[in-house]
Amino acid sequence: MNILMLSSTFPYPPTRGGTQVRTFNLLKYLSQRHAVTLVTQREVDVTDAEITELQKWVNNLVVFNRPPDSGSSGGVVKKIQRFTSFVQDGIPPSVLNRYSGEMQEWIDNFVQAGKCDVITCEHSANEIYIKPHFQKQVRTIVNVHSSVYGTCRNQLEIGISENPWRDKINLPLLRRYEQNYCSKFSAIVATTQEDQIQLQQFNPNAEMTVIPNGVDLESFPYRTSDPGGHRLVFIGAMDNLANIDAVCFFSNEVLPKVQELYPDATFDIVGSRPVPEVLALQAKPGITVTGRVPSMVEYLHKATVCVVPMRTGFGIKNKTLEAMAAGVPVVASDRGLEGLAVDGANVPLTALRANHPAEYISAISHLFSNSQLRDELSFNGRLLIENEFTWESAGKRYEQICIEKLN
Repeated sequence: MNILMLSSTFPYPPTRGGTQVRTFNLLKYLSQRHAVTLVTQREVDVTDAEITELQKWVNNLVVFNRPPDSGSSGGVVKKIQRFTSFVQDGIPPSVLNRYSGEMQEWIDNFVQAGKCDVITCEHSANEIYIKPHFQKQVRTIVNVHSSVYGTCRNQLEIGISENPWRDKINLPLLRRYEQNYCSKFSAIVATTQEDQIQLQQFNPNAEMTVIPNGVDLESFPYRTSDPGGHRLVFIGAMDNLANIDAVCFFSNEVLPKVQELYPDATFDIVGSRPVPEVLALQAKPGITVTGRVPSMVEYLHKATVCVVPMRTGFGIKNKTLEAMAAGVPVVASDRGLEGLAVDGANVPLTALRANHPAEYISAISHLFSNSQLRDELSFNGRLLIENEFTWESAGKRYEQICIEKLN
Protein backbone atom coordinates (compact mmCIF):
# COMPACT_ATOMS: atom_id res chain seq x y z
CA MET A 1 0.00 0.00 0.00
CA ASN A 2 1.23 3.49 -0.86
CA ILE A 3 0.62 5.98 1.95
CA LEU A 4 1.01 9.75 1.70
CA MET A 5 1.49 11.28 5.17
CA LEU A 6 1.16 15.04 5.63
CA SER A 7 2.75 16.77 8.61
CA SER A 8 3.42 20.49 8.62
CA THR A 9 5.33 19.81 11.87
CA PHE A 10 8.72 18.20 11.24
CA PRO A 11 8.43 14.92 13.21
CA TYR A 12 12.06 14.36 14.13
CA PRO A 13 13.55 13.88 16.61
CA PRO A 14 10.44 12.48 18.29
CA THR A 15 11.52 14.03 21.59
CA ARG A 16 10.56 17.53 20.37
CA GLY A 17 6.94 17.34 21.51
CA GLY A 18 3.65 15.46 21.54
CA THR A 19 2.80 16.03 17.88
CA GLN A 20 6.22 14.84 16.76
CA VAL A 21 6.13 11.77 19.02
CA ARG A 22 2.80 10.56 17.67
CA THR A 23 3.56 11.28 14.02
CA PHE A 24 7.02 9.69 14.05
CA ASN A 25 6.00 6.51 15.83
CA LEU A 26 3.00 5.91 13.57
CA LEU A 27 5.04 6.45 10.40
CA LYS A 28 7.77 4.21 11.85
CA TYR A 29 5.25 1.39 12.24
CA LEU A 30 3.58 1.87 8.84
CA SER A 31 6.94 2.01 7.05
CA GLN A 32 7.68 -1.58 8.11
CA ARG A 33 4.97 -2.90 5.79
CA HIS A 34 4.04 -0.12 3.38
CA ALA A 35 5.60 2.49 1.11
CA VAL A 36 5.35 5.79 3.00
CA THR A 37 5.88 9.20 1.43
CA LEU A 38 6.13 11.90 4.10
CA VAL A 39 5.55 15.53 3.13
CA THR A 40 6.60 17.94 5.85
CA GLN A 41 7.96 21.42 6.54
CA ARG A 42 11.34 22.47 7.80
CA GLU A 43 11.57 25.06 10.54
CA VAL A 44 14.70 27.10 11.21
CA ASP A 45 15.91 24.80 14.01
CA VAL A 46 15.71 21.63 11.90
CA THR A 47 19.23 20.47 11.01
CA ASP A 48 20.47 18.69 7.89
CA ALA A 49 21.45 15.76 10.12
CA GLU A 50 17.87 15.45 11.37
CA ILE A 51 16.57 15.41 7.80
CA THR A 52 19.07 12.67 6.95
CA GLU A 53 17.96 10.63 9.96
CA LEU A 54 14.25 10.99 9.14
CA GLN A 55 14.88 9.80 5.57
CA LYS A 56 15.88 6.42 6.97
CA TRP A 57 12.36 5.81 8.25
CA VAL A 58 10.35 6.48 5.06
CA ASN A 59 10.51 5.53 1.39
CA ASN A 60 10.31 9.12 0.25
CA LEU A 61 10.80 12.32 2.25
CA VAL A 62 9.66 15.61 0.74
CA VAL A 63 10.61 18.71 2.74
CA PHE A 64 9.36 22.25 2.13
CA ASN A 65 10.51 25.34 3.98
CA ARG A 66 7.93 26.63 6.42
CA PRO A 67 6.36 29.90 5.19
CA PRO A 68 7.27 33.01 7.23
CA ASP A 69 4.96 33.31 10.23
CA SER A 70 2.76 36.39 9.89
CA GLY A 71 0.44 35.38 12.72
CA SER A 72 1.51 37.98 15.27
CA SER A 73 2.80 40.78 13.06
CA GLY A 74 1.32 43.75 11.29
CA GLY A 75 -0.56 45.58 14.03
CA VAL A 76 -4.29 46.19 14.32
CA VAL A 77 -5.02 46.42 10.59
CA LYS A 78 -3.44 43.02 9.90
CA LYS A 79 -5.30 41.46 12.83
CA ILE A 80 -8.60 42.75 11.48
CA GLN A 81 -7.73 41.40 8.04
CA ARG A 82 -6.90 37.97 9.46
CA PHE A 83 -10.14 37.87 11.45
CA THR A 84 -12.18 38.95 8.41
CA SER A 85 -10.55 36.19 6.39
CA PHE A 86 -11.41 33.67 9.15
CA VAL A 87 -15.05 34.74 9.07
CA GLN A 88 -15.27 34.60 5.28
CA ASP A 89 -13.17 31.54 4.48
CA GLY A 90 -13.65 29.56 7.68
CA ILE A 91 -9.95 28.74 8.16
CA PRO A 92 -8.18 29.83 11.38
CA PRO A 93 -5.13 32.10 11.01
CA SER A 94 -3.05 29.50 12.87
CA VAL A 95 -3.71 27.06 10.01
CA LEU A 96 -3.21 29.61 7.23
CA ASN A 97 0.12 30.72 8.73
CA ARG A 98 1.62 27.32 7.94
CA TYR A 99 -0.04 26.88 4.56
CA SER A 100 2.33 26.44 1.61
CA GLY A 101 1.04 26.90 -1.92
CA GLU A 102 4.12 25.06 -3.19
CA MET A 103 3.34 22.11 -0.93
CA GLN A 104 -0.31 22.15 -2.06
CA GLU A 105 0.70 21.98 -5.72
CA TRP A 106 3.01 19.03 -5.03
CA ILE A 107 0.23 17.15 -3.18
CA ASP A 108 -2.35 17.87 -5.90
CA ASN A 109 -0.02 16.51 -8.59
CA PHE A 110 0.88 13.43 -6.52
CA VAL A 111 -2.78 12.54 -5.97
CA GLN A 112 -3.75 13.26 -9.57
CA ALA A 113 -0.97 10.96 -10.78
CA GLY A 114 -2.47 8.13 -8.68
CA LYS A 115 0.68 7.60 -6.65
CA CYS A 116 -1.05 6.90 -3.32
CA ASP A 117 -3.86 4.74 -1.99
CA VAL A 118 -4.25 6.57 1.33
CA ILE A 119 -3.58 10.09 2.61
CA THR A 120 -3.18 10.71 6.33
CA CYS A 121 -3.16 14.19 7.87
CA GLU A 122 -1.08 14.03 11.04
CA HIS A 123 -2.79 16.67 13.17
CA SER A 124 -5.84 18.55 11.97
CA ALA A 125 -3.75 21.57 10.90
CA ASN A 126 -2.91 19.60 7.75
CA GLU A 127 -6.54 19.22 6.70
CA ILE A 128 -6.17 22.37 4.59
CA TYR A 129 -4.29 20.38 1.92
CA ILE A 130 -7.14 17.92 1.40
CA LYS A 131 -9.53 18.78 -1.45
CA PRO A 132 -13.08 17.44 -1.09
CA HIS A 133 -12.79 15.51 -4.37
CA PHE A 134 -9.78 13.53 -3.08
CA GLN A 135 -12.24 11.16 -1.37
CA LYS A 136 -13.32 9.88 -4.79
CA GLN A 137 -9.74 8.88 -5.65
CA VAL A 138 -8.11 7.82 -2.36
CA ARG A 139 -8.92 7.03 1.25
CA THR A 140 -8.43 10.17 3.36
CA ILE A 141 -7.75 10.10 7.11
CA VAL A 142 -7.35 12.94 9.59
CA ASN A 143 -5.51 12.08 12.79
CA VAL A 144 -6.89 14.70 15.20
CA HIS A 145 -4.36 15.03 18.01
CA SER A 146 -6.75 17.32 19.90
CA SER A 147 -9.92 19.30 19.17
CA VAL A 148 -9.09 22.98 18.53
CA TYR A 149 -12.65 23.98 19.40
CA GLY A 150 -12.63 21.91 22.59
CA THR A 151 -9.26 23.30 23.67
CA CYS A 152 -10.32 26.92 23.10
CA ARG A 153 -13.57 26.39 24.98
CA ASN A 154 -11.76 24.75 27.91
CA GLN A 155 -9.21 27.58 28.18
CA LEU A 156 -12.02 30.13 28.31
CA GLU A 157 -13.92 28.11 30.94
CA ILE A 158 -10.99 27.93 33.36
CA GLY A 159 -9.69 31.44 32.67
CA ILE A 160 -6.26 30.78 31.16
CA SER A 161 -6.88 32.03 27.63
CA GLU A 162 -4.06 34.29 26.39
CA ASN A 163 -6.68 36.58 24.83
CA PRO A 164 -10.21 35.92 26.18
CA TRP A 165 -11.87 38.62 24.07
CA ARG A 166 -10.41 37.17 20.87
CA ASP A 167 -11.15 33.56 21.82
CA LYS A 168 -14.78 34.28 22.73
CA ILE A 169 -15.27 35.69 19.24
CA ASN A 170 -13.34 32.82 17.64
CA LEU A 171 -15.12 30.01 19.49
CA PRO A 172 -18.17 29.67 17.19
CA LEU A 173 -15.87 30.07 14.19
CA LEU A 174 -13.66 27.23 15.42
CA ARG A 175 -16.74 25.08 15.89
CA ARG A 176 -17.79 25.77 12.31
CA TYR A 177 -14.25 25.11 11.06
CA GLU A 178 -13.97 21.74 12.80
CA GLN A 179 -17.41 20.72 11.62
CA ASN A 180 -16.58 21.62 8.00
CA TYR A 181 -13.21 19.92 7.74
CA CYS A 182 -14.46 16.67 9.27
CA SER A 183 -16.76 16.17 6.29
CA LYS A 184 -13.81 15.92 3.87
CA PHE A 185 -12.42 12.68 5.29
CA SER A 186 -13.14 9.00 4.81
CA ALA A 187 -12.15 8.37 8.45
CA ILE A 188 -11.38 10.39 11.58
CA VAL A 189 -8.99 9.28 14.33
CA ALA A 190 -9.04 10.80 17.82
CA THR A 191 -6.73 10.15 20.78
CA THR A 192 -9.41 10.01 23.50
CA GLN A 193 -13.10 9.22 23.87
CA GLU A 194 -13.71 12.81 24.97
CA ASP A 195 -12.42 14.12 21.65
CA GLN A 196 -14.36 11.42 19.81
CA ILE A 197 -17.61 12.53 21.44
CA GLN A 198 -16.83 16.15 20.55
CA LEU A 199 -16.06 15.35 16.91
CA GLN A 200 -18.98 12.93 16.60
CA GLN A 201 -21.33 15.83 17.33
CA PHE A 202 -20.00 17.60 14.24
CA ASN A 203 -20.29 14.58 11.95
CA PRO A 204 -22.54 11.87 13.43
CA ASN A 205 -22.17 9.59 10.40
CA ALA A 206 -18.37 9.74 10.25
CA GLU A 207 -16.22 6.65 10.49
CA MET A 208 -14.43 7.44 13.74
CA THR A 209 -11.89 5.56 15.85
CA VAL A 210 -10.00 6.25 19.08
CA ILE A 211 -6.30 5.39 18.91
CA PRO A 212 -4.44 6.56 22.02
CA ASN A 213 -0.80 7.54 22.12
CA GLY A 214 1.87 5.08 23.12
CA VAL A 215 5.31 4.88 24.67
CA ASP A 216 8.60 3.57 23.31
CA LEU A 217 9.37 1.16 26.15
CA GLU A 218 13.06 1.02 25.23
CA SER A 219 13.37 4.80 25.60
CA PHE A 220 11.43 4.75 28.89
CA PRO A 221 12.64 1.67 30.77
CA TYR A 222 11.14 0.71 34.11
CA ARG A 223 13.20 2.09 36.99
CA THR A 224 15.30 -0.36 39.00
CA SER A 225 14.63 1.17 42.42
CA ASP A 226 12.57 3.72 44.32
CA PRO A 227 14.79 6.76 45.06
CA GLY A 228 12.64 7.88 48.00
CA GLY A 229 13.09 11.47 49.09
CA HIS A 230 10.87 14.44 48.24
CA ARG A 231 11.69 15.18 44.62
CA LEU A 232 8.92 16.26 42.23
CA VAL A 233 9.20 16.46 38.45
CA PHE A 234 7.20 17.76 35.49
CA ILE A 235 8.15 16.94 31.90
CA GLY A 236 7.03 18.66 28.70
CA ALA A 237 7.82 21.33 26.12
CA MET A 238 7.96 24.58 28.05
CA ASP A 239 6.74 26.91 25.32
CA ASN A 240 3.35 25.16 25.26
CA LEU A 241 0.54 27.21 26.83
CA ALA A 242 -1.03 24.26 28.67
CA ASN A 243 2.35 23.24 30.15
CA ILE A 244 3.21 26.82 31.11
CA ASP A 245 -0.08 27.16 32.95
CA ALA A 246 0.43 23.81 34.67
CA VAL A 247 3.89 24.55 36.11
CA CYS A 248 2.99 28.12 37.10
CA PHE A 249 -0.14 26.92 38.88
CA PHE A 250 1.78 24.19 40.68
CA SER A 251 4.77 26.38 41.59
CA ASN A 252 2.64 29.21 42.93
CA GLU A 253 -0.30 27.43 44.56
CA VAL A 254 0.86 23.95 45.50
CA LEU A 255 4.62 23.68 45.98
CA PRO A 256 4.97 26.30 48.77
CA LYS A 257 2.43 24.40 50.87
CA VAL A 258 4.15 21.09 50.15
CA GLN A 259 7.43 22.67 51.29
CA GLU A 260 5.83 23.75 54.57
CA LEU A 261 5.39 20.03 55.29
CA TYR A 262 8.59 18.88 53.57
CA PRO A 263 11.15 21.74 53.58
CA ASP A 264 13.58 19.80 51.38
CA ALA A 265 11.00 19.19 48.63
CA THR A 266 12.23 20.14 45.16
CA PHE A 267 10.54 20.58 41.78
CA ASP A 268 12.33 19.93 38.48
CA ILE A 269 10.69 21.46 35.38
CA VAL A 270 12.18 19.43 32.53
CA GLY A 271 11.57 20.35 28.91
CA SER A 272 12.79 22.34 25.94
CA ARG A 273 12.29 26.01 25.10
CA PRO A 274 11.27 27.41 28.53
CA VAL A 275 9.66 30.82 28.11
CA PRO A 276 10.58 33.77 30.40
CA GLU A 277 7.52 33.13 32.57
CA VAL A 278 8.80 29.61 33.30
CA LEU A 279 12.45 30.62 33.72
CA ALA A 280 11.35 33.15 36.33
CA LEU A 281 10.09 30.28 38.52
CA GLN A 282 13.73 29.39 39.32
CA ALA A 283 13.75 32.30 41.76
CA LYS A 284 11.47 30.26 44.01
CA PRO A 285 13.05 27.87 46.55
CA GLY A 286 13.63 24.34 45.31
CA ILE A 287 12.68 24.89 41.66
CA THR A 288 15.02 23.98 38.78
CA VAL A 289 14.21 24.73 35.13
CA THR A 290 16.45 22.50 33.00
CA GLY A 291 15.60 23.43 29.43
CA ARG A 292 16.15 20.69 26.85
CA VAL A 293 17.92 17.61 28.27
CA PRO A 294 19.48 14.59 26.53
CA SER A 295 17.23 12.15 28.40
CA MET A 296 13.99 12.89 30.22
CA VAL A 297 13.89 9.38 31.63
CA GLU A 298 16.94 10.11 33.78
CA TYR A 299 15.01 12.87 35.53
CA LEU A 300 11.97 10.65 35.87
CA HIS A 301 13.97 7.84 37.48
CA LYS A 302 15.42 10.28 40.05
CA ALA A 303 12.00 11.67 40.98
CA THR A 304 9.88 10.54 43.89
CA VAL A 305 6.68 11.68 42.19
CA CYS A 306 5.79 13.02 38.75
CA VAL A 307 3.09 15.71 38.79
CA VAL A 308 0.87 16.43 35.78
CA PRO A 309 -1.19 19.43 36.96
CA MET A 310 -2.77 20.19 33.57
CA ARG A 311 -5.79 22.47 33.58
CA THR A 312 -6.25 22.59 29.82
CA GLY A 313 -5.10 20.79 26.66
CA PHE A 314 -7.26 18.04 25.19
CA GLY A 315 -6.05 14.59 24.20
CA ILE A 316 -4.05 11.90 25.92
CA LYS A 317 -0.87 13.18 27.57
CA ASN A 318 2.44 11.62 26.53
CA LYS A 319 4.04 12.98 29.70
CA THR A 320 1.66 10.90 31.83
CA LEU A 321 2.22 7.74 29.80
CA GLU A 322 6.01 8.19 29.86
CA ALA A 323 6.11 8.68 33.63
CA MET A 324 4.04 5.55 34.16
CA ALA A 325 6.24 3.57 31.76
CA ALA A 326 9.31 4.68 33.73
CA GLY A 327 7.69 3.45 36.95
CA VAL A 328 7.29 6.87 38.56
CA PRO A 329 4.18 7.40 40.74
CA VAL A 330 1.92 10.01 39.16
CA VAL A 331 -0.28 12.69 40.71
CA ALA A 332 -2.37 14.31 37.99
CA SER A 333 -5.50 16.27 37.21
CA ASP A 334 -8.51 14.94 35.33
CA ARG A 335 -7.06 16.64 32.24
CA GLY A 336 -3.66 15.05 32.84
CA LEU A 337 -5.32 11.61 33.12
CA GLU A 338 -7.65 12.02 30.15
CA GLY A 339 -8.18 8.76 28.32
CA LEU A 340 -6.77 6.61 31.14
CA ALA A 341 -8.56 4.28 33.54
CA VAL A 342 -6.50 4.69 36.72
CA ASP A 343 -8.96 4.45 39.61
CA GLY A 344 -12.54 3.56 40.49
CA ALA A 345 -14.49 0.32 40.81
CA ASN A 346 -12.70 -2.79 39.52
CA VAL A 347 -9.72 -0.69 38.33
CA PRO A 348 -6.27 -1.15 39.92
CA LEU A 349 -5.10 2.10 41.50
CA THR A 350 -2.59 3.41 38.97
CA ALA A 351 -2.32 7.15 39.73
CA LEU A 352 -3.60 9.63 42.30
CA ARG A 353 -6.07 12.21 41.05
CA ALA A 354 -5.97 15.90 42.10
CA ASN A 355 -7.55 19.05 40.71
CA HIS A 356 -7.23 21.58 43.52
CA PRO A 357 -4.23 22.62 45.66
CA ALA A 358 -5.46 20.77 48.77
CA GLU A 359 -5.90 17.57 46.75
CA TYR A 360 -2.37 17.82 45.33
CA ILE A 361 -0.90 18.41 48.78
CA SER A 362 -2.75 15.43 50.21
CA ALA A 363 -1.82 13.08 47.35
CA ILE A 364 1.85 14.11 47.30
CA SER A 365 2.08 13.77 51.09
CA HIS A 366 0.64 10.27 50.95
CA LEU A 367 3.22 9.24 48.37
CA PHE A 368 6.14 10.92 50.13
CA SER A 369 5.34 9.05 53.34
CA ASN A 370 4.22 5.69 51.98
CA SER A 371 6.75 3.62 50.02
CA GLN A 372 4.25 0.76 49.66
CA LEU A 373 1.81 3.09 47.85
CA ARG A 374 4.64 4.32 45.63
CA ASP A 375 5.50 0.73 44.71
CA GLU A 376 1.85 -0.04 43.96
CA LEU A 377 1.43 2.90 41.58
CA SER A 378 4.81 2.21 40.01
CA PHE A 379 3.97 -1.43 39.23
CA ASN A 380 0.41 -0.77 38.07
CA GLY A 381 1.46 2.18 35.91
CA ARG A 382 4.06 0.19 34.01
CA LEU A 383 1.65 -2.72 33.58
CA LEU A 384 -1.03 -0.41 32.13
CA ILE A 385 1.40 0.98 29.56
CA GLU A 386 2.70 -2.45 28.55
CA ASN A 387 -0.84 -3.78 28.08
CA GLU A 388 -2.58 -0.84 26.44
CA PHE A 389 -0.30 2.02 25.42
CA THR A 390 2.58 0.90 23.25
CA TRP A 391 3.31 2.35 19.80
CA GLU A 392 3.19 -1.20 18.46
CA SER A 393 -0.49 -1.54 19.38
CA ALA A 394 -1.28 2.02 18.22
CA GLY A 395 0.48 1.36 14.91
CA LYS A 396 -1.47 -1.84 14.30
CA ARG A 397 -4.77 -0.05 14.83
CA TYR A 398 -3.72 2.87 12.61
CA GLU A 399 -2.73 0.44 9.86
CA GLN A 400 -6.18 -1.17 10.06
CA ILE A 401 -7.81 2.25 9.59
CA CYS A 402 -5.59 2.92 6.56
CA ILE A 403 -6.42 -0.35 4.77
CA GLU A 404 -10.11 -0.41 5.71
CA LYS A 405 -12.34 -0.71 2.59
CA LEU A 406 -9.33 -0.60 0.25
CA ASN A 407 -9.44 -4.29 -0.58
